Amino acid sequence: MCHLPESGEQQLWRSAVGGGYTVKKTYDQWKDMMPDLDEYKWIVPDFIWELDEHIDFEKLIKALPDADDLAKLLPDFDKIGESFTSLKGFFSPGPPGETAFRATDQAYDNDKQYKKVSDKEKIDQLQEELLRTQLKYQRMLERLEKENKELRKLVLQRDDKGIHQRKLKKSLIDMYSEVLDILSDYDASYNTQDHLPRVVVVGDQSAGKTSVLEMIAQARIFPRGSGEMMTRSPVKVTLSEGPHHVALFKDSSREFDLTKEEDLAALRNEIEIRMRNSVKEGCTVSTETISLSVKGPGLQRMVLVDLPGVISTVTSGMAPDTKETIFSISKAYMQNPNAIILCIQDGSVDAERSIVTDLVSQMDPQGKRTIFVLTKVDLAEKNVASPSRIQQIIEGKLFPMKALGYFAVVTGKGNSSESIESIKEYEEEFFQNSKLLKTCMLKAHQVTTKNLSLAVSDCFWKMVRESVEQQADAFKATRFNLETEWKNNYPRLRELDRNELFEKAKNEILDEVISLTQVTPKHWEEILQKTLWERVSTHVIENIYLPAAQTMNSGTFNTTVDIKLKQWTDKQLPNKAVEVAWETLQEEFSRFMTEQKGKEHDDIFDKLKQAVKEESIKRHKWNERAEDSLRVIQHNALEDRSISDKQQWDAAIHFMEETLQSRLKDTESVIEDMVGPDWKKRWLHWTGRTKEQNIRNETKNELEKLIKCSEEHAAYLANDEVTTVRKNLEARGITVDPCLIKDTWHQIYRRHFLKTALNHCNLCRRGFYYYQRHFVDSELECNDIVLFWRIQRMLAITANTLRQQLTNTEVRRLEKNVKEVLEDFAEDNDKKVKLLTGKRVQLAEDLKKVREIQEKLEAFIEALHQEK
Repeated sequence: MCHLPESGEQQLWRSAVGGGYTVKKTYDQWKDMMPDLDEYKWIVPDFIWELDEHIDFEKLIKALPDADDLAKLLPDFDKIGESFTSLKGFFSPGPPGETAFRATDQAYDNDKQYKKVSDKEKIDQLQEELLRTQLKYQRMLERLEKENKELRKLVLQRDDKGIHQRKLKKSLIDMYSEVLDILSDYDASYNTQDHLPRVVVVGDQSAGKTSVLEMIAQARIFPRGSGEMMTRSPVKVTLSEGPHHVALFKDSSREFDLTKEEDLAALRNEIEIRMRNSVKEGCTVSTETISLSVKGPGLQRMVLVDLPGVISTVTSGMAPDTKETIFSISKAYMQNPNAIILCIQDGSVDAERSIVTDLVSQMDPQGKRTIFVLTKVDLAEKNVASPSRIQQIIEGKLFPMKALGYFAVVTGKGNSSESIESIKEYEEEFFQNSKLLKTCMLKAHQVTTKNLSLAVSDCFWKMVRESVEQQADAFKATRFNLETEWKNNYPRLRELDRNELFEKAKNEILDEVISLTQVTPKHWEEILQKTLWERVSTHVIENIYLPAAQTMNSGTFNTTVDIKLKQWTDKQLPNKAVEVAWETLQEEFSRFMTEQKGKEHDDIFDKLKQAVKEESIKRHKWNERAEDSLRVIQHNALEDRSISDKQQWDAAIHFMEETLQSRLKDTESVIEDMVGPDWKKRWLHWTGRTKEQNIRNETKNELEKLIKCSEEHAAYLANDEVTTVRKNLEARGITVDPCLIKDTWHQIYRRHFLKTALNHCNLCRRGFYYYQRHFVDSELECNDIVLFWRIQRMLAITANTLRQQLTNTEVRRLEKNVKEVLEDFAEDNDKKVKLLTGKRVQLAEDLKKVREIQEKLEAFIEALHQEK
């Protein structure tokens, strides 16, 4: 673990040494940042010889301080050293290793010069001298850092341009971030916990989390709002060094130039849109992580996760469970034993009002991985009556929360339009003049976001080095367990994950759609003609044929038929035909999609195929102009009465006989249900008739007598005939309702009519000769045969037309819809998870992810060792 505590008894000594040591340490850091030939051996062969062509070393040397300037500074160093020795008698050195700032022991010679001066005067004089020295060296260091940044930027740009003619490896932090991205999607079904380090940024709402992150990233990249919850989902920010200050999302190739305000605005807008899209309906926050990478010169390498601000009260417009959801998200990230908790506390409000400190204390009671950050210190110093209260907060004495280190920062004046540079200048200026620093309540290494960023980065990488190999071993063991389980359960199957299974299913579906084009025209026309007649036969028999056949002469018959056929064609027939064609296409499509392919059939695709079929059919719309063209064709077909040969005549008779026999069979079935079983069935099956069936049977017998007396009887009973039947039944002691008589008559007459029509069909077999003479001087009239020929021909022509529409247009349009549906499903991960389910899929998914994680972890560990 990282250790950043500070000894209390060495505060004054540390403050005194802070300025001088800061100069030395920053200079050493600058020197370390310069390209080292040992570390950049791959640069030397083709870069060092032409370096002077791209860098003006003379200009760089002139910018550095000359020997005279350095000589003038040497007495100051001597005087500072002498002053330090004068304090040796007042302060005893603390235990080593408690602070990052140490003073080296030096021999002193001038103790007697300061004996006459009081302690207070010596301390005041020393503080003033240190502040002056700090300011002088701060300016020098800023100039050196700027020049160093330009030099590093030039080196990185040369790498980007490919001057070295070799492919650059991914940076360590990018490799590590990729592992975390995979882990964020990994379902720990096998109790493999993700314990890889991250810097988790937590704090109360509006405590300044976003501002701290923006200062570390050196750009205003997050959406802002006055008092409104802006962070609605976790945002993972990967910071790394690069020649240009840019940002990009994990799932996008677009780079946002962070030096341009329009790109910054677009980035903030994109983050806000992604957050709102990730929030499900009825919720306020989301658990879905947004991954963002930020590169730039001088950025510290680390991975930070910004979490939604912890709230104490659910306000209007929020979901009722918002508070609990934020707590659960925060706990999920903080319970990782290797997560570094960056606890943000607003210094301008009472610390007792903070909620997040209690939450952090629960997750890290010993404070071994918590770094406490007090924001808005400028407001705190201005408004807090007792400055020592800030010291109590920064030292963790005001509330029972332990931390690894304590920092104080200023992240601006509260103006969202402030630039990062102006905030840095304001922060440095504030702390240079702050009483908290002058009175040693705060130490130099505990202030500014720059020092915070360095400390967090150091702690992050130390945590990574300590834990990453252990995590790699854990995933290696998990991989072995998963591979063993797969071999035992699915020994003959390849390990296809959900995306690979989807691609396989996609190819099968497209092959099945193409099979529709292989259906023969004969099959299409047969099934279309059969289905269409099943749909329209009832209308033809009941509404066209029977009403016309019950007329008295052929002229009336033909007139009635023509009128009814015209009405039918204008209003119903084309629409019904298109419906039949569309349903036929669906049935054939379903047949190809659902029929099993023997041993090759994989039922894991069944749900997906069913969903694709339903969605494709839902999207498919038949050509709107099909009905209009079909109406003309059908109308012309039904107007034609010219039967050309005897074969067509016999086919029409056969068609009519089949239709009438089917209707007769249905009618006899209805009559049997009405009157009950006949004597043979009653005798063989030992069944009887109900009272109502007996009444129906007696009524039937009376009505049959009526038909025998008058075989040319009309379709309807007259009132006097109903009365006669009723009285005849009453004479035998059977009371019958007139309505029952009429209902029974309808079925009895229908059976009689159908039998008569069938006999007429048989007579018309020899009627083609009379038809050709238009039934002149003939008692035989076969107009009903002509009607059924017209219907049969219309069905054949309609089926042919629909078949052409299917094969030429609709099958291709359906294939296009299927492809669009598959493309939509391919982009919808939730859809794929829902439709491709089962233990086999989940096991393959987990195995692939664990392998990928382990391989990336091993590559990262290897790169980590190489960097050492």
